[in-house]
Amino acid sequence: MAVYTRIGAEDMAAIVDAFDVGTLLSAKGIAEGVSNSNWLLEAQRGEDEPRRYILTMYEERTDVEDLPFFLDLLDHLAANDCPVPRTIHDREGASHRFHEGKALALIEFLPGVSVSEPTPGQARSVGAALAKVHLAAASFPQRRTNTMGLARWNQLLTDCGEEGLNLIHPELARIVKRELTSLTLGWPLGLPEGVVHADLFPDNVLMLGEEVTGLIDFYFACTDILAYDVAVTHAAWCFSDDGTRFDPEISRALLEGYESVRPLSDEERAALPLLARAAAMRFLSTRAYDWMNTPEDALVTPKDPLAFARRLDFYASAENRDLFAKEA
Repeated sequence: MAVYTRIGAEDMAAIVDAFDVGTLLSAKGIAEGVSNSNWLLEAQRGEDEPRRYILTMYEERTDVEDLPFFLDLLDHLAANDCPVPRTIHDREGASHRFHEGKALALIEFLPGVSVSEPTPGQARSVGAALAKVHLAAASFPQRRTNTMGLARWNQLLTDCGEEGLNLIHPELARIVKRELTSLTLGWPLGLPEGVVHADLFPDNVLMLGEEVTGLIDFYFACTDILAYDVAVTHAAWCFSDDGTRFDPEISRALLEGYESVRPLSDEERAALPLLARAAAMRFLSTRAYDWMNTPEDALVTPKDPLAFARRLDFYASAENRDLFAKEA
């Protein structure tokens, strides 16, 4: 369930009117998502064909001050032929509005479905789409600090405590301490940076066959190392959900697709093993924190942190040290 705030029919019609997209025909809450409230809307302007939109109400986890970055980025990428939805600006030209103190944004509805068992062809297309975003965002003038970086992982895992981590798994505290130390001491410097999606899981990609029709949910987007975004996407796409199975064909296709648009430098490839461990640690930290702090009666079921502990163990294994090496 991902509608945390209810909006009545009259208020919903007024919101749609303020965005000047015609008359509201229908509104349905969207179950997916864990942070914000979302609705699928259909509206019609005059005799035109009805059109669909996604309305998002930003709840507590999204800082309203970041909305101009997120929404302006969508418009910039869409204008540069990236498969992302455009924002719908209201009658005053604003990209978002407020309803009862909470921010709202309306974006285009894009066709496609999220895949749960990607094929190599789909992974290749996702890699290429990510690289296209990285290149297009190079001319985006705004910057945003990554608020979910190494310092935040440290804080979340410290808040969990050694005892709490070991309740999840008896070895988890030891693994976390070892890996945080390695990441802190070995963090790469001087690699190319730019705007990254930072959360490109399969449920944030819409596809029709092997075509990427939409990259969505840019609400963790920030300015960071581009190769880190490749590592996050690799960790998200190349394993089974529980992290027990790695698919080398998906891995190879994803990297090939990325490099077909933006080749990785030797320095970036050399850093990918550590950045992949960092990607696994990022989602391990948030999942572990949520696992320990989500109330039992919450609408959202916390995700298993061990799924990313297994990825972390895979990336840290000596036998996988050449995983990202360039093939001859």
